[in-house]
Amino acid sequence: MIEKHIVLEDIDPIVFYGANNCHLQMIKALYPKLRIVARDNVLRVLGDAEQMCAFEESTEKMRKHIIKFNMLSENDILNIIKGNKTNEEIPEGVIVYNVSGKPIKARSENQQQLIDAFFKNDMVFAVGPAGTGKTYISIALAVKALKEKNIKKIILSRPAVEAGEKLGFLPGDMKEKIDPYLQPLYDALEDMIPAVKLQEMMEKHIIQIAPLAFMRGRTLSDAVVILDEAQNTTPAQIRMFLTRMGWNTKMVITGDITQIDLPREQKSGLIESLGILSGIDGIEVIKLSNKDIVRHKLVTKIVKAYEAYDKEKSIKKEIKELNITHNDESTDKN
Repeated sequence: MIEKHIVLEDIDPIVFYGANNCHLQMIKALYPKLRIVARDNVLRVLGDAEQMCAFEESTEKMRKHIIKFNMLSENDILNIIKGNKTNEEIPEGVIVYNVSGKPIKARSENQQQLIDAFFKNDMVFAVGPAGTGKTYISIALAVKALKEKNIKKIILSRPAVEAGEKLGFLPGDMKEKIDPYLQPLYDALEDMIPAVKLQEMMEKHIIQIAPLAFMRGRTLSDAVVILDEAQNTTPAQIRMFLTRMGWNTKMVITGDITQIDLPREQKSGLIESLGILSGIDGIEVIKLSNKDIVRHKLVTKIVKAYEAYDKEKSIKKEIKELNITHNDESTDKN
C-alpha cells in the first residue's frame, strides 16, 4: 500500500468535487482499491499501486478538462476514467467557456474582427457604443491567454471619472469609493472564472484591477492589459498608460466616444490617440456599431434614438451658426 498527495492546481476544487461531493463519491466508487480523502485542493490517496497510477492519470485529465471547459459532468468523469474517446478540443470560434460551461464567442462580424486583431497585433483599440461586447470579449481573450499560460497576469484598468455622481459623497475608504467604477470588470471576470479561483488569483495579483492613476511608473510585462472606458482619459493619462507596455504584453483599449464624461473643455485622450497612432504597424483600430449590440434589444433602439438626436442637434447648431454669420455680414454691409 502506498500513499500520495495530489494537488488540484489552477482549478476550483468545488467544480472537481461536484455539488455535495457527488463527483468525489462517484470517483471513489470507480476506484474501490483506493482510499481517497479530500481537503481543500489536496487529495490524500492510499491503496493499490496499479490503481493509484491510473487514478493520477485520470485526475490530471479531469483537471485539464475543467481548465478548458469550466465544468465537469458525470459523463465526463466516466469517459475519462474508463478511457473512452472524448472530444477535448475547443470548437473553432470559441474563446473560453463561462462558469456555467457555456461557450463565449463572437456574436457579430465586428466582434470577430476584434478577436482576429487581438491575435495579429500587440495593441488594439475597440471603439463603439454601449452593449457591443468590447470589454467582455477583451476580458475573455485575456482569460484565454492566461489559461493557456501565454501570459502571467491580467491587468484591468479604468479612469475613475464621475458620470453625474460625486466620488467624495460615496461611502467608505478610497478602495470602497473606487470599486463601483471597476464593478463592470469584476462582473465579466466572475462570469468566466469560478468565484473561489478568482479570489485566489486576485490575492496573488495574477489578476489586477485598478484605477488608471495606479498605472503610473509601472512597466507591464507578460500580461494582457485592458483599459476600459478610455474615452474618459485625458491626453496625458492615455499617453502615460500606453507607454507602460512591456515585453510579451498585449494591450486592448476600449471606449465609446459618444459617452464622454470629462469636463466640456477637456479633450478626450482616446480621440486624440486614435488620430496620432493611426497607421502604426502592430496597432489596429476596430470600430463597432449599433449592429453589434448584444444586450437587450431596447439598447439598440436607445442608441439609435440618441444618435438621431445628436445628429439633429448638430444640424440645428450649424444652421444657427450660419444664420449668425449671415446676419453679421448683413450688418457689416449696412
